[in-house]
Amino acid sequence: MSDFQVIADRVEIEALRGEFTDAAMMRDYDRLASLFTPDGVLRMPDVPAELVGREDIRAWGVRVPALVEYFVQNMHPGTIRLEGDTASGRAYLSELIRLRDGSSHLNYAIYHDRYQRTVDGWKFTERVYDIRYLDLSPLAGSAAPVAAPPVAAPRAAAPPVAAPPVAAPLAAAAPARPPAGNGSAAEGRR
Repeated sequence: MSDFQVIADRVEIEALRGEFTDAAMMRDYDRLASLFTPDGVLRMPDVPAELVGREDIRAWGVRVPALVEYFVQNMHPGTIRLEGDTASGRAYLSELIRLRDGSSHLNYAIYHDRYQRTVDGWKFTERVYDIRYLDLSPLAGSAAPVAAPPVAAPRAAAPPVAAPPVAAPLAAAAPARPPAGNGSAAEGRR
């Protein structure tokens, strides 16, 4: 395998992991399911849930809004081990979750992943959610109201930049006096 192919594979797998977080945060479970091979598995032992295949993953997504008020996941890159057309890796994450029953979760977890190269690019064959730290204390904040996505405004032309004012020559400036009591060598000779 060429060095270029190794780099391309790593970039594509990292993009796959980012797509997972984005799809989960945007509650786009069709897209999330498409990131797995047809028989891919999403395991969440602490939830507990084991979702086998894209249809199970989509069905889980249909139930999530009834259970989860809001969810924020921040993923951090971990390891990727390439093995030809398969790979394994880990990604680290922190999450804030408030459930509809009023309970809250702040956790730090690891995704243990297995990937497969397909004709559509790299896909998850397995993703296991492993919570390493869990804080069930009530979250002090709240979710921001859901607003329509921002519409980019047309950019106005930048105003012309005026030339900076010309500074007075240094020779015309008065010599600086040291503050009183500043024991400089010149003061000692006076």
